[in-house]
Amino acid sequence: MAAWWSGRSAGDQRTVDTGTLPPPVPAGLSVHRLSQVHGSAVVVVDGRAPAGTAGWVASPDGRPPEADAVVAVGSGSCLAVLTADCAPVALGSPEGVHGAVHVGWRGLVAGVIARAVETMRALGATDVVAGLGPTIHPCCYAFGGDDLDTVAAAVGGGVRSVTSGGDPALDLPAGVRARLAAAGAGLVVDVDRCTACGGDAFSHRARAEDARQALFVWRVTGGPVP
Repeated sequence: MAAWWSGRSAGDQRTVDTGTLPPPVPAGLSVHRLSQVHGSAVVVVDGRAPAGTAGWVASPDGRPPEADAVVAVGSGSCLAVLTADCAPVALGSPEGVHGAVHVGWRGLVAGVIARAVETMRALGATDVVAGLGPTIHPCCYAFGGDDLDTVAAAVGGGVRSVTSGGDPALDLPAGVRARLAAAGAGLVVDVDRCTACGGDAFSHRARAEDARQALFVWRVTGGPVP
């Protein structure tokens, strides 16, 4: 499996399913990008869809399926999720089963990471490894008390933090790491960069930007993970 997180310098990726894949993503792959809804649904691009998931079926108007995790087995697909503060998580395995997950706080609570990992294992993955790309950090993520209580109750108290100004904050990266550990997925790449104040990233929360960066995940036949 190989993964790459784009940044502001690579441009807005919202048309990635119809446009040219940016380097270093290989040309000639079939792009699968979801209609993201901040939930826990998982879609399987190829192979059988395990119980609780769905196969890739576009709507009559051509829109991709609504989900926040996409998994594939073969080498002909490039999986993509778009973010502008939420966490982009790449998943891979020695067997070549791979996935891309969009994780906001609602998806974190709903268990989208665990469902993606479970789907990969149902498709034959053994040791699942993960990469966490740029996401908003607690320094810039002021969070309401009730919602913070909800996330902490689901994920653990490690998500509680404070902003650079001292207000209550959500530590989204800590929540993702906790969910990966609980699912038995080893975190082998952690970009550890804040989208709001870290430089080369679009941020909806900090700058109300509509543009999006993307996580691209694809299978490298015979290659290492990730």
